[in-house]
This record gives sequence, C-alpha cells and structure tokens, in this order.
Amino acid sequence: MTIDKSWTTIKRRSSSNEFWNGLQHFLQMAKPFVNDRGFIKCPCRRCLNNASHQLEDLESHIFRNGFMFGYNQWIHYGEPATANAGTTAVGPSGGIHERDEMFDVLDDIISEDADGDAVGGPSSNEQYDDLFAALRSELYPGVSSFSSLKFLVKLMHLKVLNKWTNKSFDELLKLLKLAFPKIDLVESHYEAKKLMTKMGLGYSSIHVCKNDCALFWKENSLKDTCPVCSESQWKLQSGKRSGKNVPHKVLRYFPVGPRLKRLFATSKIVKLMWWHSTGKSKDNDVMRHPVDGKSWQEFDKRHPQFAGDVRNVRLGLAADGFNPFGNMSLSYNMWHVVLTTYNLPPWICMKAEYLMLSLLIPGPHSPGKDMDVFLRTLIDELNELWVHGLDTRDAAYENGVFQMCAALLWTVNDFLARSSLSGWSGQGYRACPTCNEDTPSMRVIRKMAYFGHRRFLPTNHHWRSNLQFDGHTERKRPPRRFSTTDILEQLRRVKTGIPGKHPNYGGVKQKRGDDKLNWRKKSIFYELPYWADIELKHNLDVMHIEKNVCDSLLGTLLADPHKSKDTDNARRDLAKLGIRHELHLFEDSNKLMKPAADYTFSEANRRKFCRFIRSVKFSDGFASNLSKNIAQNDSRLLGLKSHDCHVIMQRLMPVGCRSLVSKNIWSTIAELLIGVRKCIIQVFIC
Repeated sequence: MTIDKSWTTIKRRSSSNEFWNGLQHFLQMAKPFVNDRGFIKCPCRRCLNNASHQLEDLESHIFRNGFMFGYNQWIHYGEPATANAGTTAVGPSGGIHERDEMFDVLDDIISEDADGDAVGGPSSNEQYDDLFAALRSELYPGVSSFSSLKFLVKLMHLKVLNKWTNKSFDELLKLLKLAFPKIDLVESHYEAKKLMTKMGLGYSSIHVCKNDCALFWKENSLKDTCPVCSESQWKLQSGKRSGKNVPHKVLRYFPVGPRLKRLFATSKIVKLMWWHSTGKSKDNDVMRHPVDGKSWQEFDKRHPQFAGDVRNVRLGLAADGFNPFGNMSLSYNMWHVVLTTYNLPPWICMKAEYLMLSLLIPGPHSPGKDMDVFLRTLIDELNELWVHGLDTRDAAYENGVFQMCAALLWTVNDFLARSSLSGWSGQGYRACPTCNEDTPSMRVIRKMAYFGHRRFLPTNHHWRSNLQFDGHTERKRPPRRFSTTDILEQLRRVKTGIPGKHPNYGGVKQKRGDDKLNWRKKSIFYELPYWADIELKHNLDVMHIEKNVCDSLLGTLLADPHKSKDTDNARRDLAKLGIRHELHLFEDSNKLMKPAADYTFSEANRRKFCRFIRSVKFSDGFASNLSKNIAQNDSRLLGLKSHDCHVIMQRLMPVGCRSLVSKNIWSTIAELLIGVRKCIIQVFIC
C-alpha cells in the first residue's frame, strides 16, 4: 500500500482541505517515531530534517513553511528506504475533523513573517505555537466543530459588538467553566487578551504628562517627571507616590504598519488594494473616488516614484472627540484618531471593519493646541513608512515580498477639529482658513459675524445685484487663493510655543500679533516631507456641515427658541448696521416687540410642516422614522441625526416649504439645497 504524498506540493495551503487532511495523516504516521525526549526531525522547508522539534510543533512548522521539496521517502517516519514514493492515494484515515477556518487567519498572520523575514530561522515564529495548540485543542471532548481558539475569538467578537464589560466577560467564563467542567477555555479576560495579542494588531500604552506637555516616550521614557513642567508622571497621595505606580494619563497607540501588512497578507483583500489604479472614473465630470480628484493626481505627478507602485498606500485621517462613558451629562472628552485606506474601492474603504484606529487620546479635556504632542508617535511612523517602507508579503503572488510605502493625503474633520490639526484658529476676526488674512468680519453683540458671502457667487448671479440685504450690490471678486509659498512664509513668522496646559508654561495665554494672523502653531504634519505640496490638506466633513445648516435652517423656519438664528440680539445688530428696517425691534406700550419675519412659519404653518414630515413614508432602510423626532405639539423637530438631516434637506424641505413661505424665500432655500445636493452627488471632498 502506497502513501499519498501529493498534498506536500500544494502551494495554497491556507485554502486547501487536502493539504490539511494530508498533514494530519502525516502527524499520525510520525507519532510512534518520536525519541525519548519527545522530539522528531522536522521536514519543513526551513528545517530540512536538520532540526528536531516536539510533535506538536511539527504541525505549525509544516503549515506555515510548507513541506520540503524532493523528500519522497519518509525514512524518519516509518517508511522503508526501499519504498516507492507513489502517489496512489490511501488517504488519511477517518477521525480527522474538518479544517478549522482559523487556520486561514493564522496562515495570513504567519506568512507575513515567514515570507518577509528569511533569516529568523526555525524558531523565529515560536510565538505562534500557543495559537496552534489552542487551534488543535477541542473545545469540549467529542466536539470537533469548534476548536478552543475559534470559540474564544467568536466570544471576544461578541464582547466587542455588545459592549460587555471585562467583569461581565470574566463572569461568563466562570459560568461556562462551572456548567461544563471539561471545557478547554481560558480563565479570564486577561488571559484571553494575552492570547489574542499573539495574533498581532496590539497597541502600545504611552504615559502622558497630566498637563499634556510631553509623552514619556523614546528619550523621555526613563524620566519620572515632565521635561517641560517638571510634574510627576505618577499620581501622588498626600504628596507621596502610592505603592503602585499609576500614571496620570495613558495614550493608546495602535501601529499602522502591521495593519497595512495584514491587508496585503489577506488573500481576500489584497487584490482590492490596487483597485484605485483600475477603477478610475472614465467620465471627467464624475468623481466617485478620491483617485478621480485633482489633489490625488497632482500628488502622483510630484512623486512619480511613489506612484510607480500601485500597491503603495494612500491614507486619510479623521479625528474627533467623544464621551466613552455614554452618559452625556459627564464632561469627559476623549479623542480618537482614525485612518482609512483609499487604495480600496469606495464601497469598502469607509466601512467600519476597514477603518484603522490609530490613537486613543485620554481626556478629560480636548487636546486643543497640544494635539501635536499626541500625534508624535503617528507622524514618526508615517515618516518611516514614506522614507524606508516595510517589507510586506503580497498574498496575490507566491513568495511575493515588496517594499510597501505609505503617504497621508489629507485629513477630514469638522471645523473645530480642523483648528486643532492645522494650527489655524477657527475663532476671531480671521477665522476663515480659505480667506486667510482677507476674511471679512465684524464684531456684533456677543459674537463675531462674517459677511460678504455674495462675492463667492458667479459674477452674473442675480443675488449680486439684489439690494434687499444691505441696500448695496456686490462687485467684489472671490478672495485670492494663497499659494504654498505664501502659507510657508506665514508659518515662518510663527514662533514655536511651549506645549501643555500648565499655568506657568504652555497654559499662559499669549496675544497674537498681526504678523501671526490666526496661526497658533506650525502643524506637526509639516514634518512629513510631502505635506507642504499637498493641495488639499484639511478637508471639512460634508455631513457635519449639512447637519449644522439643517439645524439652523429648521430652527429659524420653525422659530425654535433654542436653535433659531433670528434672535433679539440679531435684530439689534440689524438696527446697529442700519439695514432691514422692517425687522427692527420696537416698543409698544412699554413692551419690546419683535416684528414677524417672512422667513419664519406662522404657528399654523409650523404644525402643517411637522404633520407633513410625520406623514411621509419611506422604503425600508432609506431613512429612520422621523415621526419620532416631532414634538408632541407639532411645533418643532428634536434629536435629528446626521442622516435624518440629509434626508430632510435633500428630499423633504423643498417640498414641505413651498406653500408655507413666499416665493422669494422658497426659491432661496431651494437654491441653497440644490447647491448642497450637487456637492454631495459629485462626491466632492470639501
């Protein structure tokens, strides 16, 4: 009877049941021939029968490295030296369970090291032996459909999806152990997390000064006090350090390189990583992906060596604050920095599973001007990825290893986060980053006002000649566009400030001179060699803008006292400017009266509009149930989400307002909404 050895030549081991079953049969065959210490020669492509390992290690070695070529007579495993290396199959005997899907995952992980690092030797991947042990182990005696590792991974996934606490996870493990005494499972969440860390994609904990002055990292890693404000990095009790060192703040950093390597090592994803080179829009007027935009194309022209390999990665960055405790009454503000990979097609790159969390910045307050302190780790890695790259396995090719480089193309944020990232303050007389020093603004009651928006319209637009606003026509051209040289010259005059919020150091408020304009700092992004030449550096999230516009517009139309822009102070500002006399406040019988404006609904029309919103029916999945957002007295809308505002502005407001306001007001609203819709339909990166 001959032995089937055809499985040893299969190249795609991760997707072959034949290889898996053949390997299991080989291990059963080799089991009687281990020495007295439990070791046996390893026939993988690295060991080549020159090294010996325990039998349980043979499986992982052969699976990740492959079976050595030309070894047709298995003399070390019981086959006689005179036996023919036939290929007539007897096949593995019964009792071998079906291949576990987790082997595909481990193959992708191990291949990153096995193909990318040929000098590590047979023991370079011993960290994976525990994973293979958990993969070989049955969850419960007689249950072959679930390995211990597979069950643990799915359990951890449920924990994340359903937001279980660590304590509840520990209690569940105890219950499973109590109910099924023979179950092969870890004892606690700590042990589970320790095992999952071996699968890669972990994070680093970096201590931070309590005043956000510096990171205790690299040159500061051995220091106990902040190099800027001299504050201790440890929490103190009665002026003394407690028994256990507890840092004031901890920054969680998730390295980008290993996550990008995992995308290329995953056979189901790797071919999508060069979609941007083949999926470009053929219509010059249609932009369905950033690759169709001018900024991407200009970047490729300036950096042809980077653009020459379509596998090089283009990244986008987004940052925002959130309350991790869910109770919005707590004033705790934690920030996350997320990266997205624009190599992927548009229907994938923005899905949650393809977004990469890079930084978790601790609270309780927003980092503000000290954002660069926390971005230091990410910028250093991005510089490394640009200059040197990473040896990366390409799963689309057998033994394919290439030098992967990456570049950050832009950031996408709301206006407040943009200020922290770019260094240009979003407050004051020159708050507009586009108009820069030419921002038209004035001080009104309790806030700043920005005017002159008609200058952005085409020169023949009828609103330019309309006298209703201030009695004058608008002849000014749009503001000039500042070149890269102009911006760098402005930043050259900005002095480097002291970081942090300590009242005697970085927290000292400094007056901004006219030469500094609205610059608070030179952003850390300028340390990237290519950043200064990028045409669109900081983009505004259109959904944030659309929601803000919708809330203000609805609040004004419905005369919502909390959201309307038609306030008493706004009417006083009109009187002070001497315009729109019909809207000025006046006294009547010692009472201050506010004339009704033609751009607000009457009480009856407010109810008509709300009833119209309530009556609209949508197809499944198109929109949420908007009737739940209407107040009981049918007078206003409450708690609208971003997508709710999108649906109202694009679909409902033009129809619902048409018969409730004058023609001039309706046409103005309709033109505004059409402009926003065109911007979104063109997938315009604002």
